[in-house]
Amino acid sequence: MLCLVIAKLTGVFLPMVMKHLVDDLTPTQNALVVVPIALLLTYGALRFANVMFGELRDLVFGRVAERAMRRAALNVFEHLHRLDLDFHLTRRTGGLSRDIERGVSGINSLLRFMLFNILPTLLEIGLVAAILLFNYGADFAIITVVSVILYIAFSVVITEWRNKYVRAANTLDSRANTRAIDSLLNYETVKYFGNEKHEAAQYDRALADWEVALMQNRLSLSALNAGQSLIVAGSLTWMMILAAQRIVDGHMTLGDFVAVNAYMVQLFVPLNFLGFVYREIRRSLTDMAKMFGLLEKNASISDAPTAQTLTTKAASVSFDHVQFGYGEKRRILNDVSFEIPAGRKLAVVGPSGAGKSTLARLLFRFYDAQGGSVRVDGVDIRQLSQDSLRAHIGVVPQDTVLFNDTIFYNIQYGRPDASREEVEHAARLAHLDAFIRQLPDGYETAVGERGLKLSGGEKQRVAIARALLKNPAIMIFDEATSSLDSGSEQAILGALREVAQRRTTLVIAHRLSTITDADEIILLDQGRIQERGTHESLLAAGGAYARLWQMQQTHPTEEK
Repeated sequence: MLCLVIAKLTGVFLPMVMKHLVDDLTPTQNALVVVPIALLLTYGALRFANVMFGELRDLVFGRVAERAMRRAALNVFEHLHRLDLDFHLTRRTGGLSRDIERGVSGINSLLRFMLFNILPTLLEIGLVAAILLFNYGADFAIITVVSVILYIAFSVVITEWRNKYVRAANTLDSRANTRAIDSLLNYETVKYFGNEKHEAAQYDRALADWEVALMQNRLSLSALNAGQSLIVAGSLTWMMILAAQRIVDGHMTLGDFVAVNAYMVQLFVPLNFLGFVYREIRRSLTDMAKMFGLLEKNASISDAPTAQTLTTKAASVSFDHVQFGYGEKRRILNDVSFEIPAGRKLAVVGPSGAGKSTLARLLFRFYDAQGGSVRVDGVDIRQLSQDSLRAHIGVVPQDTVLFNDTIFYNIQYGRPDASREEVEHAARLAHLDAFIRQLPDGYETAVGERGLKLSGGEKQRVAIARALLKNPAIMIFDEATSSLDSGSEQAILGALREVAQRRTTLVIAHRLSTITDADEIILLDQGRIQERGTHESLLAAGGAYARLWQMQQTHPTEEK
């Protein structure tokens, strides 16, 4: 702030030095050598100081603005990870990323424009008005104040009017960006159906709407600039006519005329920029409002004020009369109850849509049960902190998505502080090491966006390896071997059985051959438990499980 004030003060004194230079250099003046040189040196020193202190101001303040941007971006990023699964299932990644990008940029713009343009300009207006008042009379000060007020009022009114065009352009920009990112993320699907032209047409339509909005934005900006220029030209002309009349009357010198002109030009340069500044501030506030609006979204899943920290090496899991649905009209689970003792394995089978994967989501607390309770070691998981609960659960999902990084990074993600030896051991347990050794870059092989450079089976083995590396007390396998061939599946099942012996395990499966060793098997259908027991007892009962087993044995290809 000190650099800012000094820079502005040196700028305000420049026209007065110029006045004396002009007066001293007129033919009627004496001492044409010594005095002008001193004034010229003073003028040069003030001009240099004005620039130097402006640069120092930017240098000192840069760290403040950048740290503010960093903290805001980090807060939003952390908050997005705290929001529940519903938010992330409905968000549009492209538009969201653009909103955050513009919001962070808006913070920088707001800080710089408010501190480096609005406040200095107000200070300069006050100083110039005072100088004109005391040196040249109230007329000049009144013209200055009136023109500034008129300029600011006009800028505010017109900018408010054109804000709708700015917002429309931003919205359509986000929509076009979302369209492009969605299409690129689904590159393979686009290719499968030969819809490149369709995607290009969709993107072009979004860009065409954005183009129209930009044109309206540009036309309204031209109207604003034209009005501002009219006010500046009118005020400056009025001031010059008044100054010229004073010179003719002998009340002002030519140097005074130059000084008044310089003050008005110097004043309206930042004022002309003030119109842009106001627009940028309004835009920044709009962008920041969108970004910080994300912080106002509350997660439906949150820790209780008295949440406990789960600390256990061997955890039991129980579902007690659990009811759940995605909305009132879509009931998924109805009065589901079962228990998995510590270190035991329970498998859940059933048709698609029966609610099998919902059990895993409830246990991981992506959602809360709407009736009944889910307990770990006898404690309702709603009374446990989410971080401690999830730290004790390892998940191998059916649809594995990998980070666009190396195989090593994606396995180590299960425990970021794991050593290389531990990562390689987890890869061996997942029967992934032989595949990795065949790759030219080994563990440093990049997997591509969402792991698209790997096959489905390879991605699943990476997911199994990183879950094993996490070494949790509870393991959830959601169709964890669905993308594996029979040979790999049997090898990995052996490893998983070895791992599961020391862990509480929930297995969600379609292929019954993968869960014959489970301590208990539950057949779930239409959200209810239809049958339960061991593999042998369910076969002996001759019910739905036995029929499903017989069908898969008769038509083994359907196991896929």
